[in-house]
Amino acid sequence: MVGGMKSSIVSFRDYLPKKDAFTTELIFGLSQADKSIPCKYFYDERGSELFDQICNLPEYYLTRTEEFLLQEKAAEIAELLGPEVLIIEYGCGSIQKVRVIIDSLRNPVGYIAVDISPEHLRIAAEKLAQDYPSMEVHAICADFSNSFKLPRGLTRQRCVGFFLGSTIGNFGYKHAAKLLSQIAAHVGPGGGLVIGVDLKKDESVLFDAYNDASGITAEFNLNLLSHINSQFGATFDLNDFEHEARYNCVEGRIEMYLVSRRAHSVRVGENLFYFAENEKIHTENSYKYDITEFQALAAEAGFLIRGMWSDSNDLYSIQYFQRPSF
Repeated sequence: MVGGMKSSIVSFRDYLPKKDAFTTELIFGLSQADKSIPCKYFYDERGSELFDQICNLPEYYLTRTEEFLLQEKAAEIAELLGPEVLIIEYGCGSIQKVRVIIDSLRNPVGYIAVDISPEHLRIAAEKLAQDYPSMEVHAICADFSNSFKLPRGLTRQRCVGFFLGSTIGNFGYKHAAKLLSQIAAHVGPGGGLVIGVDLKKDESVLFDAYNDASGITAEFNLNLLSHINSQFGATFDLNDFEHEARYNCVEGRIEMYLVSRRAHSVRVGENLFYFAENEKIHTENSYKYDITEFQALAAEAGFLIRGMWSDSNDLYSIQYFQRPSF
């Protein structure tokens, strides 16, 4: 358990690329024959709020199954991690799920939150620091889908990365391998990784999870356009698009799109983009794995499997990997 009366030290670092870099990436995606917008643009403040709502939907099995596994296996996971570890959480969101692990650890020395939404990140990190006054809390606003370095001096202790929510599924195999290699470099020799991995399953379960009856996922997808409008001065009309999510059984992934309802044009800065009726913008992939597939992927980054837990229906897994100490 976390105890003591020492005051928390909270630091906030903003490592997001300059707006010009984001603009170039956005224009490139919309200029392709098959238009796309990177899924990181989901997460402005409103997008983060909507995703928190998605996590509580009855159709969205991922969050409740992951939380169940974390609750049930917290002591076992904490024992494997050992005492006095520094946690680095990638895509931390509201910093809720990891708390059950922090509560089970022996003398955790610190927590580094990494997320792309600055407003959401600052609020969540400050709340964690208030609730755990004996533990140093640092917040890093960064696009972790691209390479970035942790500040010197923050990772002197044994480090364990946390990458929950099956966020690794948003990346294709090569990009996922690169991201896992970056995490391996961050945690260093002997460091670990606790990661949530969504498993392959009946297609109807997957379809419902991304097409909820209340329409929150659709609103989340469309909010991406609102974010682009406010951030880049674009002229997307949300009424001109509708949400689509489907499972690609060949690639083993959910694919999300925004589909144009009519022929029209949209301006982004000085660029004009034309949309035909039913033309799609690809906004997200969510890859699903079987156990051996993912462990082979992690091995490419130098991680060895040390523990694996899944629910009774094999919907979802939490896996613990470790780098060799030498």
